Amino acid sequence: MSEQQPFFNIERIYLKGLSLEIPNAPQVFAEREPPKFDINLHNETRVLDAGLYEVVLTATVTAKLKDKTAFLVEVAQAGMFQIRNVPQQELDAVLGVTCGNILFPYLRESISSTVARGGFPPFWLNHLSFDALYQQQRQQQQQQRPAETPPAT
Repeated sequence: MSEQQPFFNIERIYLKGLSLEIPNAPQVFAEREPPKFDINLHNETRVLDAGLYEVVLTATVTAKLKDKTAFLVEVAQAGMFQIRNVPQQELDAVLGVTCGNILFPYLRESISSTVARGGFPPFWLNHLSFDALYQQQRQQQQQQRPAETPPAT
């Protein structure tokens, strides 16, 4: 194998953090109306070593019944990825899109099984397009950059 060929390898996938809160138990189990859900997703990357990256995909799901929280679950699903010989302009996409797509099914299952263990029906996150999220994030970053100001004369 040539030293210059792009290289990608999953080193490890692991559950980095898990939290479940049911602040209004047991009264919340008597409610019959379906809850409203608020979902926040966050993706974080850090360099561990040359060519070795940790990507953490964190989801926080809050289920509310009227003004009461039925449950709040937060899962941080992580992976270590070895990525070498990938041009810098493509590396962000590999970390954000490829790694996100790999971690998402694990995140989704962890949330569902945790919610079910808490006594609720399983909650399944809908599929996400990490490519679309990455493109949206890039557009937002470009819009937030200050416009180049011409030199004063």
